[in-house]
Amino acid sequence: MVIRDYFGLKDKVCVVTGGASGIGLATANLLGEVGAQVIILDINEDNGQKAAAELQEKEYKVEFLKCNVTNATDCLAVRDHLETNYGSVDVMFNNAGVIRRKSVVDLDESDWDLVLDVSLKGIYLLSKYLIPLMASSGGGSIINTGSGWGIKGGDQAAAYCAAKAGVVNLTKAMAIDHGPQNIRVNCICPGDTDTPLLREEAKQLNLNEQSFLVSSAKGRPLERLGTPRDIANGVLFLASDLSSWVSGTDLIVDGGGLA
Repeated sequence: MVIRDYFGLKDKVCVVTGGASGIGLATANLLGEVGAQVIILDINEDNGQKAAAELQEKEYKVEFLKCNVTNATDCLAVRDHLETNYGSVDVMFNNAGVIRRKSVVDLDESDWDLVLDVSLKGIYLLSKYLIPLMASSGGGSIINTGSGWGIKGGDQAAAYCAAKAGVVNLTKAMAIDHGPQNIRVNCICPGDTDTPLLREEAKQLNLNEQSFLVSSAKGRPLERLGTPRDIANGVLFLASDLSSWVSGTDLIVDGGGLA
């Protein structure tokens, strides 16, 4: 058995939201590496097309679809495309997210709505339309991106902490509801990971980017920031046959930070 077949994902249809950069792109790359058919979803069309082209150059099976996961029409269009062109969906990685580093006092209502809509409504909408397709083909695996801050609170990130805590418990509810359809639902909770999102946090807090990255790595037993590949490795486990009896759990991948 070649290593790419060991995960049971060869030719499986895998959807990755927020797949044009960061953790989403690293996961799309890893899924392509093990032989999956990857569908990258992202609101940023330029970055999405570029990401898909780069992975296609590696001879991975990758397609990009522009999708705003907070928009029901976009999510329905994805469902229709998958049903018409692939007939099923086997893995869904609900990874799209945004952050606003403010307290509830300083946070604008529009920013509160944006953070919760992308992280929570996005999972709800895409799952609403893709779960029936997944169930009709015998089941599959759903992975939602939570956060260490969905388990333990953080400073100046009220909306993000609320949204990610919601993702953690939404995952458990989905696992209960859809287990009888042979659908496993799990949550991956990254710690600080070197992504465009983390660098954006430095700008929002008016901090020097490099100093912010260094400070984000301090205090962790492994004494470094996570890489997108670190998180993608966890997603691969939860997507694959290696986790065939794992559902309703949150996998913390943070270099020991919460410990």
